[in-house]
Amino acid sequence: MNNNFKQLAALYRDDLFENVIPFWEKYSVDKENGGYFTCLDREGKVYDTDKFVWLQARQVWTFSMLYNQQEKRSAWLDIARHGAEFLRKFGRDAEGNWYFSLSRDGRPLVQPYNIFSDCFAAMAFSQYGAASGDEQAKQIATETYYNILSRKINPKGRYNKVVPGTRPLEVMAIPMILANLTVELKWLLNAKTVSDTIESCINDLFFKFLNKEKNLLHEAVSPQGEFVDCYEGRLINPGHGIEAMAFMMEIAESQDNEEIIDQSVDIIISTLEFGWDAQYNGIFYFRDILGYPPQQLEWDQKLWWVHLETLVALSLAYRLSGRKKCLVWYEKVHSYTWERFPDSEYSEWFGYLNRYGEILLPLKGGKWKGCFHVPRALYKCMRQFEMLGR
Repeated sequence: MNNNFKQLAALYRDDLFENVIPFWEKYSVDKENGGYFTCLDREGKVYDTDKFVWLQARQVWTFSMLYNQQEKRSAWLDIARHGAEFLRKFGRDAEGNWYFSLSRDGRPLVQPYNIFSDCFAAMAFSQYGAASGDEQAKQIATETYYNILSRKINPKGRYNKVVPGTRPLEVMAIPMILANLTVELKWLLNAKTVSDTIESCINDLFFKFLNKEKNLLHEAVSPQGEFVDCYEGRLINPGHGIEAMAFMMEIAESQDNEEIIDQSVDIIISTLEFGWDAQYNGIFYFRDILGYPPQQLEWDQKLWWVHLETLVALSLAYRLSGRKKCLVWYEKVHSYTWERFPDSEYSEWFGYLNRYGEILLPLKGGKWKGCFHVPRALYKCMRQFEMLGR
């Protein structure tokens, strides 16, 4: 068994450092204007030059993280700096909120309606600050974090299209990402902020968003944690639920909390059983908890990040719990993922498959896919299997 784990660690390591990272090093850096190109076709050619702030930030995070945790490689720090300086100069409005997208030369295109730009900017500048020692980067990270806390009740603010009061909903994505963000910035924050925020996120996920009968996480509930029978209230995003539980297990491991680990593993298994396509294999993008047609027309697509985050969660779950069911599911998801998403002819991974597992879009990067989920998951799985293979 240990040899199998060592082979898996090598598989992830080789693909990360010989395939995926070289792709982004070679094709994504905008040497003229700063920042990164993320709209890259199958061969790495740029097909659109708009710069989406959360993808810019995610790439800063990726190369900073590799510099901090894998190897002090100056080329990685240079690439991280290239994106951080672009974001530092152009990324925020006068109130300190991060735009959604910019033109190639940094002019704002889309207003800062989406708090996730801020979340990934805070992560980016935290990792970059640790890598570079840049004090202003650390300050940007903490300022952005506290701004996120102030906005979390109404994250879209004046850009919110919903009429207030009629059907108030809270979304699971906020405590999910805030839990991970708080862990990322733990070294910059005071201990009480860290403990209070993480405790709040844990309570929200396990007591507000969790459907205890089905052991699934709703994407949206009422502010009191009640089920709301509408499109949004019935929505299950299997990838989100599984990724959230991976964050919870990482926190639980640091707290030596076996109860949260066990509950997280249970939810992962329930989510896979609910979200797996029994007819064509792979994990559905969206499902309705009552079995009605989801409003998302892309509900049956098979996405790269869903499968990669599931591999991260299952490898972590198996290491922490030792449950055979986690390993059985890991092998099932691994086979589907590695057979379909990596591009054997060129580099990097495809992002979008149709329900039948066929390539839907041949892009390697775009408005939503950048230098993040693939390298992050490869790195995390590599680390899990290194530990399991000892």
